[in-house]
Amino acid sequence: MTAPALLSRINSPADVRKLSRTELKQLAQELRDFVVHSVSQTGGHLSSNLGTIELTIALHHVFNTPDDRLVWDVGHQTYPHKILTGRRDRMHTLRQQGGLSGFPKRDESEYDTFGTAHSSTSISAALGMALASQLKGEERHCVAIIGDGAMTAGMAFEALNNAGMPHDGKVPNLLVVLNDNDMSISPPVGALNKYLARLMSGKFYAAAREGAKNVLKNAPPLFELARRFEEHAKGMVVPGTIFEEFGFNYVGPIDGHDLDALIPTLENLRDKRGAQFLHVVTKKGRGYKLAEADPIAYHGPGKFDPARGLQKPATPPKTTFTQVFGQWLCDMAEADKRLVAITPAMREGSGMVEFHQRFPERYFDVGIAEQHAVTLAGGLACEGIKPVVAIYSTFLQRGYDQLIHDVALQNLPVLFAIDRAGIVGADGATHMGAFDIAFMRCIPNLAILAPADEAETRRALTTGFRRDEPVAVRYPRGAGAGIAPAQALDELPWGRGEIRRQSSRLNHLTDPTQPRIALLAFGPLLYPALHAAEALDASVANMRFIKPLDTALLLELALNHDALVTLEEGCITGGAGSAVLEALQQAGVSIPVLTLGLPDAFVDHGDPAYLAAHHGFDAAGIEKAVRTRFGTLLASV
Repeated sequence: MTAPALLSRINSPADVRKLSRTELKQLAQELRDFVVHSVSQTGGHLSSNLGTIELTIALHHVFNTPDDRLVWDVGHQTYPHKILTGRRDRMHTLRQQGGLSGFPKRDESEYDTFGTAHSSTSISAALGMALASQLKGEERHCVAIIGDGAMTAGMAFEALNNAGMPHDGKVPNLLVVLNDNDMSISPPVGALNKYLARLMSGKFYAAAREGAKNVLKNAPPLFELARRFEEHAKGMVVPGTIFEEFGFNYVGPIDGHDLDALIPTLENLRDKRGAQFLHVVTKKGRGYKLAEADPIAYHGPGKFDPARGLQKPATPPKTTFTQVFGQWLCDMAEADKRLVAITPAMREGSGMVEFHQRFPERYFDVGIAEQHAVTLAGGLACEGIKPVVAIYSTFLQRGYDQLIHDVALQNLPVLFAIDRAGIVGADGATHMGAFDIAFMRCIPNLAILAPADEAETRRALTTGFRRDEPVAVRYPRGAGAGIAPAQALDELPWGRGEIRRQSSRLNHLTDPTQPRIALLAFGPLLYPALHAAEALDASVANMRFIKPLDTALLLELALNHDALVTLEEGCITGGAGSAVLEALQQAGVSIPVLTLGLPDAFVDHGDPAYLAAHHGFDAAGIEKAVRTRFGTLLASV
């Protein structure tokens, strides 16, 4: 899409700062249209970005970025920021291999001051920058922009608590902007509220407030009475008492789409020292009626026609692993009344909508609080309840201490349904489920299952749920091999893998000229391994269990083969392949082993199929890797 007339002249925030108020309003409309058309061509986050158009313009207009630091929380809402900071002409590459990231990224632009994608980090990071400026004697403004959803995380409140404390006698200069876009919250944002916001952020109010303090400080009872009166008077018209208690000067709420309110308020706060808190109210999907009506559906859409909006595909898509989990959750809840389900604010993403509708009293959405989610599950398990924690692989990283200390150490029967394990695609390194095998495998008492397909995922979930110990079942984003699950709630044999293909060369055990290779697949890589095995005439094992590892099957394969190959969609370092090497070493078995998995590097964003092929996870890549490593051994194949 060609940029509209005014937007086409904006190559950096310096250009935004030259515009009049009238021009800024025109820019907002052009920017909103550009975002809709841009996302419709690439897919990406839409509703949240449409809600921050005016706020983004106002921040870049008032603050001297990049010298002043803007720290965005999560990053779902930063497309307008990217467009205004010199990346407009690259938006067609968004979330594609070699293109722009869907989130702020430090090595992409100097305006991306802190890399984000996981929630609730902005206040901590901006406070760190503010303290650094104070230590170095530099004058700059540091601004954290955080959503109301991200404010549900404990980390945000830890940062607020720290930010209001003096360091070396001075409170750091920090502005926190709360972007409140919860549809169910309707605070007053009319003329009176706008006036109050401007008044409380202005110099006259600040001077009067400080003057009254100086007069009354010699009369402690009167000073305390005045302080309490001020707090409660403000509390009657604004919900800011809690932030005042943290040591912030609270301003708002104001209309986050009203540039005439935003700009003068931000200018007033820019000129104040210490900890400032601005509460703005915005609407997700603003300006695009379809997104306004259904902001959840338009949160992260694929490509679409802006004139028609999202359309149902002509042919039904394949059943995803997430959908398999959602159906299993409902079926198991019918079968076992002890089951409860916990999610850290990912009801739709984790496939729990139907469960929530059917079993509302057994559904717990704890907000963006992964640590709390894990320990909550532990507490429930102590009382005989059977909790299922539905969580993305990379989000479980945030509850790692609780996984060890509050669940595994006490050997509590909690089932972790780990979605987005392995390659996720367009969301990139921040959401790539590369590390869960490695960081879980070292934890005592915790079992780890890696089912190969949809049918096996249902059985793995049933198996894990019925164990009297903590169990993690990992499965990827999207669809798999298309193996339809059975309706029954059947289990897998505990700790047992299976042979899915036997090499014809096993008939020549005494002939050293006939090489025998075995592929050990953990998870959905079983299917490309089976295809590769046809060309290699290799045996294939569906290992299923990462922990406990089926050592009996492993030693049998080692005895009957000349080399082993492990395959996992996770990091090689400390992963399932490492478990195989450790088991062989402990058994005193020496055999060549090739471990295939993700490299010791962060995997960037791109098309999932491309990334899988790039990292050698397709049949051709597996065959090539095996021939490269065991070329001499396979010379006759």
